Amino acid sequence: MDKLILEINKRLNSILDDYPDSTVKDAMLYSLNAGGKRIRPVMMLQVIRSYQQDYHPYIDVACALEMIHTYSLIHDDLPGMDNDDLRRGRPTCHRQYDEATAILAGDGLLNEAVNIIIRAHLEDKMTIDLISCLYRSSGIDGMIYGQELDIQNENSSIDTDTLQKIHKYKTGKLLSCALMMGAIIAQRDDIEIWEEIGYKIGLAFQIQDDILDVTGTTEQLGKPAGSDESNHKTTYVHLLGIEKSQQLADQLFNEAVELLYSLKINHGLLLEIIENIRKRVS
Repeated sequence: MDKLILEINKRLNSILDDYPDSTVKDAMLYSLNAGGKRIRPVMMLQVIRSYQQDYHPYIDVACALEMIHTYSLIHDDLPGMDNDDLRRGRPTCHRQYDEATAILAGDGLLNEAVNIIIRAHLEDKMTIDLISCLYRSSGIDGMIYGQELDIQNENSSIDTDTLQKIHKYKTGKLLSCALMMGAIIAQRDDIEIWEEIGYKIGLAFQIQDDILDVTGTTEQLGKPAGSDESNHKTTYVHLLGIEKSQQLADQLFNEAVELLYSLKINHGLLLEIIENIRKRVS
């Protein structure tokens, strides 16, 4: 898995090298190189590998996925959104540069992601299917909708069903898309199973975030601990407590693994990722 991360990082920097020098480009690189775990692009490539196929022709597609994720983090940190000062242990993009530059850096990553997939020179239908999956999952029927719901429900008392809906769209959609894109590339008809696996992992991931926000330190998390409370957000810990929240996360991980075993693939490649996510401390 470390090899995949190194390949993704190298290619991301190579892609950005082709653009004209500018402060916006610097801000894009700053956020891309902030030390992310590359969970989504690695998942996509591991799905391809799990079907015994070569992943190398699709590195650029994985990079496009990571660019969309990074754009969402830049915009999520902005004063009009979560107004965060730290991301992955470093000043957020708008703190390192300025708000206008951060907005443009996010816009640049969002726009260029589609061009990168187009320039990958894949078969036409595959190109369209990949772009459709990525932009549907990150758009107004996906991640953006989840972000809107999240903002709307700040300072509100909500139930677990509403909270689950927020995280299905805000986190689960793009994470599911990573797995679905791998299945699209492998040209398999089990995309719906991958989608469900992604939703379960995404929700478990978010529950972990809620727990870590309470139990972790700013140094461990790379962002301010206790930010959910300061932003007046309802979390799973707030609704269920730490112990029951952890039980629910474990249940979701176990359900994801059960679905994984229903597929005729090399299970170990994805099991490694799931276990790494399950044991994460930041």
